[in-house]
Amino acid sequence: MTSTSRRRPRRDDDAPTRPARAAQRRGRPASGQRDRAAPGRTAAQAATGFVSRARALRRRWIAVLSVLTVLGLAYVLLFTSLLGVRSVEVAGNRDVAADRVRQVAEVPERRAMLRVDTDAIAERVAEIPGVATVDVSRSWPSTIEIAVTERAPAGVYDTGSTLYLVDTGGVVYKEISKRPQGLPEFKMSEVGVGNAETRAVIAVRKALPKQLRDKVTQWRADSPGSVEFTLRSGKSVRWGDASDSESKAKVLGALMTRPGKVYDVSSPELPTVS
Repeated sequence: MTSTSRRRPRRDDDAPTRPARAAQRRGRPASGQRDRAAPGRTAAQAATGFVSRARALRRRWIAVLSVLTVLGLAYVLLFTSLLGVRSVEVAGNRDVAADRVRQVAEVPERRAMLRVDTDAIAERVAEIPGVATVDVSRSWPSTIEIAVTERAPAGVYDTGSTLYLVDTGGVVYKEISKRPQGLPEFKMSEVGVGNAETRAVIAVRKALPKQLRDKVTQWRADSPGSVEFTLRSGKSVRWGDASDSESKAKVLGALMTRPGKVYDVSSPELPTVS
């Protein structure tokens, strides 16, 4: 009796699935294998997160240290004498003594340079009679520089009881005991920058040629339109107001070649000599 063996049909679950076979052909792990690899990838992500947190912490520390550095520097500059005032230099002075400027300036010694009020120092120094302008600056690390421009005397003003110097701008700025040689007198009832007659005289003075201006011994003006001056030769010039000074100066130069005592160029078109 012949025995026949029955062939058991292959079930689908015994064979690799179609996707698994395809994955095997491509050399990639099947889905179960991918699941087993997942823990390794999670560890890498954890390591990356740790590095990121370390970098963020380092940036925070750098920011904190930067702020502390700035605050420390500000404290040193503003509240310590490390960069404080140690010397005061005066420049531009001629008649005003440097020690006088330092005394009036009252620069606080050892005070932090950035806390020194340079405007207040300039205001105090400007009160010195012979000073016209003041410039105060910081010269690091520890010097305050005071540059002054002194007033240039243009004449003297005698009130009858006191003698004063008058500068080129018409400012009465200094009491003196005797009249300096070579300076003309402002022979007027009032002298000052707020006085119209003074302003007219100063304008005429600036318009005169230097060689003629240096010969003036006296300035007079009863009104802004009646400026007169006397020369060392004793001759007088009637100038009038401060307008058309250039033409008047040219006419006067030609007129002075004629003999006379009074030269009137108040109307340069019709000058006279008497």
